[in-house]
Amino acid sequence: MTTIQSRRKLIVVILLCLAVGGALVRHYAERGTTTRDIGTLLMVLWVPIIGNVVAWLIGKLPRRAPPAEPATFDAARAFTPHFLAELTLRPPALPSHDVPLAPGEYRCALVVDNEGFSARWFVSQGEVLARGTAHALDIELLSPESAAARFPAGAAFRVLVGDSFIADGRVLELRPAVI
Repeated sequence: MTTIQSRRKLIVVILLCLAVGGALVRHYAERGTTTRDIGTLLMVLWVPIIGNVVAWLIGKLPRRAPPAEPATFDAARAFTPHFLAELTLRPPALPSHDVPLAPGEYRCALVVDNEGFSARWFVSQGEVLARGTAHALDIELLSPESAAARFPAGAAFRVLVGDSFIADGRVLELRPAVI
């Protein structure tokens, strides 16, 4: 036991003794006297300790395991396109955000009806995607085996990033090596 723990234990014992003593004083004192009020005050000193004891007991309860990390694309794995899609970026809600997409990797959810599938695509160096214009892009699915049935050639989908739909798309052709 550490010094702090032993001091806390001593404080709890002292306050418990004061509360018991206060209960005895209050019991034997006449109503409306200062002695009875002092007894009541000594009993009230125990209230903060009750909160600490309850917190200690709650701390002893077993905790649930943290939720598992969601599956994500492996950074070391090479980009493997599953289909070619035509994406048309929607205009943003704020005019100041109306800029083309710069080169780089973009992760999203492709939504078909009410089902979403994690996906990513790349914008090549030297290329930008203007909003409102259709662009042909290769798209990789995180779990192609579960999504293959929802993305046949010609299937329409929406692109969800965060809580906003940023684009509409359509499958142009499947990549035969994967799907």
